Amino acid sequence: MIEMCRSAAVAFMSYNTMENLLKPDFFNTSSDTVKTMMSTVISATLPKTTNTELTKPVNFTLKHIRDSDPSGSLSCVYWNISEWIVDGCSVLKTNSSYTVCSCVHLSTFALIMQTSRPAESDSRLDLLNLVCVIVGLVFFSLALLTFALCQWSSGVNNVARINICISLLLAHLLFLLTQRFLSLIRPQQVLCAMISGLLHFLFLSGFVWMFIEAVLLFICVKNLSQISSKDREVLSSGFLCVIGYVFALVVVCVSVGVVPEGYGSEQ
Repeated sequence: MIEMCRSAAVAFMSYNTMENLLKPDFFNTSSDTVKTMMSTVISATLPKTTNTELTKPVNFTLKHIRDSDPSGSLSCVYWNISEWIVDGCSVLKTNSSYTVCSCVHLSTFALIMQTSRPAESDSRLDLLNLVCVIVGLVFFSLALLTFALCQWSSGVNNVARINICISLLLAHLLFLLTQRFLSLIRPQQVLCAMISGLLHFLFLSGFVWMFIEAVLLFICVKNLSQISSKDREVLSSGFLCVIGYVFALVVVCVSVGVVPEGYGSEQ
């Protein structure tokens, strides 16, 4: 593009792939940020002269070649021997598609965005979490095998204990699988929300079954034989299952209705 101003001509040249050579990482800053090239590299020169200094700033508009991050910081930079620097250049205004730069000299220009570097996960903490979940799965499985294979007195009610183990076993297993395939699950918003709701239901039902077990232990310790004989049918396994799972399901359904965005969020 050639712009005429009285007897002076300024030549602008655009390099479509130059950002692959003059990478944004050559923009040295004091803060440790992620740098992204937001425009093609352009050069502005004055033909038939070696003067690059201007008496007045020159303004030019750079089109964004990728989506910008609202939390990022844009910088109009120019190439100086071996690095990108901002001396003499500034951002006048910007929107989602374009940025207007102002510089007091002519050179090779570009637009670079700085964003905060994502926090690195602690590998040791991830390993500890993985080991703890696996150990929990092993012991829940052993507990279920114990209840299934051992003979118990007819007066012993293991319904609550068995369902505690089942709820927490499934919850921990689902949690482990979710963490393992998180990169595949996260983009699927509906699937992510469904897994979040199911985790909520399983952990909540585990707490409900703990409460039921506490009630059964209270009746056993107090030896309330009259209530036990009268309510033997009321405290049947089917009735306990209704309480243990339906109550948790109702709470999850109410939560979905009141705060639907609470499931499947980044957290």
